[in-house]
Amino acid sequence: MMAGTEFCGSIVIAVALVTLSLAVAEAGGPPVNYDEEKVPPYTLPDPLVMQDGTKVTSAEMWRTKRRPEILELFRTHVYGRSPAKPEALAFKVGDNEPKALGGKATRRQVTILFTGKDDGPKADLLLYLPNEAKKPGPAFLILNFQGNHAVHSDPAIRLSQNWHRDGKGVVKNKATEEARGAEASRFPLDRILARGYALATIYYGDIDPDFHDGFKNGVHPAFDMGKRQPHSWGAIAAWAWGLSRALDYLETDKDVDAKRVAVLGHSRLGKTALWAGAEDQRFAIVISNNSGAGGAALSKRFYGETVEVLNRNFPHWFCENFRKYSAKEADLPVDQHELVALSAPRPVYVASAVGDRWADPKGEFLSCLHADPVCRLLGTEGLPAKEMPGLDQPAMGAIGYHIRSGGHDLMAYDWDRYMDFADRHYGQR
Repeated sequence: MMAGTEFCGSIVIAVALVTLSLAVAEAGGPPVNYDEEKVPPYTLPDPLVMQDGTKVTSAEMWRTKRRPEILELFRTHVYGRSPAKPEALAFKVGDNEPKALGGKATRRQVTILFTGKDDGPKADLLLYLPNEAKKPGPAFLILNFQGNHAVHSDPAIRLSQNWHRDGKGVVKNKATEEARGAEASRFPLDRILARGYALATIYYGDIDPDFHDGFKNGVHPAFDMGKRQPHSWGAIAAWAWGLSRALDYLETDKDVDAKRVAVLGHSRLGKTALWAGAEDQRFAIVISNNSGAGGAALSKRFYGETVEVLNRNFPHWFCENFRKYSAKEADLPVDQHELVALSAPRPVYVASAVGDRWADPKGEFLSCLHADPVCRLLGTEGLPAKEMPGLDQPAMGAIGYHIRSGGHDLMAYDWDRYMDFADRHYGQR
């Protein structure tokens, strides 16, 4: 089982992460380090210094020069370049139930037609709106790992018809009834609705399959023009692009305040949420949960999962250029604190778990810390902590951070902190 597999319980996932780190070492792969004393010295690029050495001294200079420069570096060297919003993009509302979940919610199921055609690539968006809250209201948008039907036991949720993995990692053609509600612990829907938030979710496999298929399935073949290039978009960029298309729909829904949509992701989908927030500034809040390497954790810090491990095990996630930096992270012209900074001045929250060493919690915190100067330049509070906070003691400014008890998972504790964070920035309660 590979690290970050999202189709089992948190205990199994934690075991899988350890198993992979041992397997990598035993197979002669790149070494895995969990010893702080063995982290070699590294130098981070300054987010407020241009490539030519010019110091960024104003918010205008950040907005018009440095931010676009950093964004282009990530597109070229890490995630790849995504296409624009399709002109033919279309939506079909196939279900609109105003008395779902015993009357607590309105449920909508919307098919997003990426090319405007029924026989083209498409994704099902599942939306639950709190009936007792004022409309239009705020929402959390999140991709899920097992299909919309796994988010809740509601029997009316459509079963996904795209590829799935079973508990042994075997790829199946479509989901089965046994998976209904299987991922519900990561989506405490009653809790979310009670706080006045809508939940919108899409199965990530609807957008692009999570295996190295040569980019022959999902949205890639529909939008790749000609031969793929070293900077062509990978799976993470495709999933992020799909989140933007979901936001395109939410902008048309009269019950959703599209200016208060937070994008959230866990693990590899936490990497995705950060990139979605960087690429699309319409997202009001950006949230990374246990995203690790290629997400919130610093790439140049040799701890846990590394660039080499990412490229060896998940070559489809990033653009081809990223492979040049395997075991050569020092040459990478960007690092993940700059990815966090790309969300500024919008609020961004990064969360770690004490039992998730593979994701390098300290490296995730350090990304927040080193993104802080950008927030300060732009006139926001930044991160109100200079040292890593204690366990289950969140720090919340324009940048939020917590490290919680437990392992690699998305838990009710995390959701409560994210809703607290959103309340704070939306001026609610």
